[in-house]
Formats: sequence, C-alpha cells, structure tokens
Amino acid sequence: MTQSSNDKAPVILLIGASRGLGYAMAAECLERGWNIVGTVRPGARTPLHDLADTHPGRVTVERLDVTEPDQIAALHDRLSGSRFDILFVNAGTANDRQDETIAQVSTEEFVNVMITNALSPMRVVEALQDLVPADGLIGIMSSGQGSIAGNEKGGHEVYRGSKSALNQYMRSYAARHAGEPRALLLLAPGWIRTALGGPDAPFGIEEAIPDIVNTLLSKRGKPGLEYLDRLGRAIPW
Repeated sequence: MTQSSNDKAPVILLIGASRGLGYAMAAECLERGWNIVGTVRPGARTPLHDLADTHPGRVTVERLDVTEPDQIAALHDRLSGSRFDILFVNAGTANDRQDETIAQVSTEEFVNVMITNALSPMRVVEALQDLVPADGLIGIMSSGQGSIAGNEKGGHEVYRGSKSALNQYMRSYAARHAGEPRALLLLAPGWIRTALGGPDAPFGIEEAIPDIVNTLLSKRGKPGLEYLDRLGRAIPW
C-alpha cells in the first residue's frame, strides 16, 4: 500500500470503488481527510485512477474481482501488514430483467446475482477482517429491498432475494462475533441514479453521498450490527 503524506490520517478500504456510489464514497471520504485504498475490477482505467493521480500518496488503486476467491486471497497478501479503520464492501449487480419472477430467471443469471451480491461480499469480509482493528468498522452496501418486513409491493424478486440473503449472512457473522467491540453495518443507500439504479431513481449521487458517508462514519465506535438507511434510520429486517 502506498504510504500517505499524512500517516496519521484514517484509512478506508473500499471494495468496488471504480464508479458510481463506490467512487463517490472514495471522493467524499478523501475530502473529509481520509486516505483511500480502493479496488477496481481488472481491465480498463477508471475514475479512481484519475483520483489517485490528482492525490498522490492518499489514494491507492488495487485490482480485484470479488467473485474470484484467489484474487481476494491475493489482495489480502498484498495488504498484509496494513491496517484499515474501515472496510466497506460495495460490490453488487442485478439481473437484466427486473420484472421477471424468481421462477422466470435463468439458473445462470440467478447464480451470478447471488454470488456477486451475497456470497462474494461475505468472502471479502471473512478474508480481510484481520486487517481491521478490534475497534474498527466493517460495512457492506445492502439495500432497503433486502428487508423482508418491508416487502409489501413485491417486484425485483431476484435482487431482493440476494440482498435478503446478504443480510442473513451478515447477521450470522455478527452472531459469531457477538461481544466484540467492532462495529458492523449493512447500509441501504436508497434508490439512486447510478448504472444499477437507472435514470428514473429520485436521487442523484451528489445529493445522496454526503448522507451515506455521514451514516458510515457515525457508526464508528458503536459495537454490533445495524441495518440502516443513508440517514442513519434503522430498517426492519
């Protein structure tokens, strides 16, 4: 990891920071005095690379495909010895046809969504947790659509199911680590205009991201798992 010109600055490890909410979180945290290590999928140059170029020593770009366990292990090896105040996992996807029911989706697409949204984030958490100190924070980008109690209108069935599964797995992780001082967070950003959210979402990234980062940072020092929206309000499981 590149050493910062300010070694006392807090550091966040953002998994999935090439674009959209992940990149916006990196830029916002940078403005608030944090140093950033962000991951992007192997391949083309991303806006995160530009951010690193304009902030030498404060932004480090790492390559990672979260669906590849070998790449997660390799990232851990590269970061071994580093310590991160926050680990936040932002990877996510959706099936192409959001109106199809769970019985209509192809097996291949169902597996892809579940691996990306539920299995891979937990693999990252399990693999990288030792890089976060006992009083640090581990968070994952969830969704209000993962709330079972809140599902009164249906729709988006495959995506909903993947986020509900993610929430369940994170609750299991929290149960295994009960009594530990580390803060754990499932963060639901709301419907935002991103590549995943689409153009009809009511909120833009610029207006939503300060609230998202506020909620993330305010969770520091509060042990245990919470499922919160971007304004810090509890979401029913």
